[in-house]
Amino acid sequence: MVAPAGKAGIGVEFCVDCLESAVCAQTAGGIRVELCSGLSTGGLTPSSGLIKAVRAALRIPLYILIRPRAGDFLYDAKELLVMREDIVSAAELGADGVVAGVLTREGEIDTAQLSELLFLCRSLGLDFTFHRAFDMVRNQRQALDALISCGVPRVLTSGGAHTALQGSTALAALVRQAQGRISVMAGGGVRPKTAQSLIRLTGVSEVHSACSRTVESRMRHRNACVRLGGADAEADWTWSTLDEASAFSLAFKCGTLKSRESLEGAWDCLTFRS
Repeated sequence: MVAPAGKAGIGVEFCVDCLESAVCAQTAGGIRVELCSGLSTGGLTPSSGLIKAVRAALRIPLYILIRPRAGDFLYDAKELLVMREDIVSAAELGADGVVAGVLTREGEIDTAQLSELLFLCRSLGLDFTFHRAFDMVRNQRQALDALISCGVPRVLTSGGAHTALQGSTALAALVRQAQGRISVMAGGGVRPKTAQSLIRLTGVSEVHSACSRTVESRMRHRNACVRLGGADAEADWTWSTLDEASAFSLAFKCGTLKSRESLEGAWDCLTFRS
């Protein structure tokens, strides 16, 4: 296990799906890495090979996304079995925590399934983050109470909006409701240019970002008759990775801020209507 990094300001967790991005996240000053695969689909559980390689390269805490498929967060018994096996594997490979979320058909926190996953994590010494399935619930206030009742230490959310900045009012309300019983981590479109306004408006003590940029394939030969990545032909020849400059900028800006800074003047920074 790796001890959490100390921080004077706001902690930045970086979400990555490759070894190179994980190393960059650590170098940039991230306090934690969430490792997944398939970021273009919202993230899936990474392979054991990737987890092992990233664990060997990092000194900061490593959290593993536990998501067996794309789509919704309503899981059947077979999918939950896979999730439990992936949690055990993550612990065996040296992860510090996992990131997961389970909902009911009605859009509420599935507290029965969640309690089982939390019990397993605690028995393995793993920390736990409830991911942005939280942004798909029917009522976030009730959902936060459910997470607190289950003993979840952290929730990742945009406040139910497309981006965390657009959901800043809801995020601020969640932080007030939490009263320190659960950490509310803001995620969703968090970039260096929006981070300071987001933090001042919400009072969050942690933010989550992919800070991504597009990478172009170096392949000279490209078969235009075949598409493996869907309707977009370019999907087979591009992918996303952590942008080093953006990651450094975000970590630096957040490191200079403290949670619960004054809200005065923050509204002047907004360039949108919620």
